[in-house]
Amino acid sequence: MTFPENLKYTKDHEWIRVEGDTGVVGITEYAQGELGDVVFVELPQIHKQVKQGESFGTIEAVKAVSDLYSPLSGEVIEANAELEKAPELVNKDPYGKGWIMKLKISATNELDALLDVKTYRELIGK
Repeated sequence: MTFPENLKYTKDHEWIRVEGDTGVVGITEYAQGELGDVVFVELPQIHKQVKQGESFGTIEAVKAVSDLYSPLSGEVIEANAELEKAPELVNKDPYGKGWIMKLKISATNELDALLDVKTYRELIGK
């Protein structure tokens, strides 16, 4: 199981990669493994304002349906339309092609509330 060092993580198993004032968001390899085969991802609306910790969509797998929570506050500027046709990308490449949304970050100070890779690994016992 991999956990990229350049990401920040939430206790709810989302990750964010900060690129300037933009954040790319997805779920962790651990989360997709716990869910099982992903069959549907409810993507957020473009221009939707989200707050840190607020649900922005759902992910449906064979085993369960789970809410997706935004790691940071901001405006949704892109949603991964590829997931509409191929939701299994979340399973196959959770840190790459399986990303879920891009966010224009409005509160960079919220990064302090997120977990680094070491703390996230401790959380899940890996």
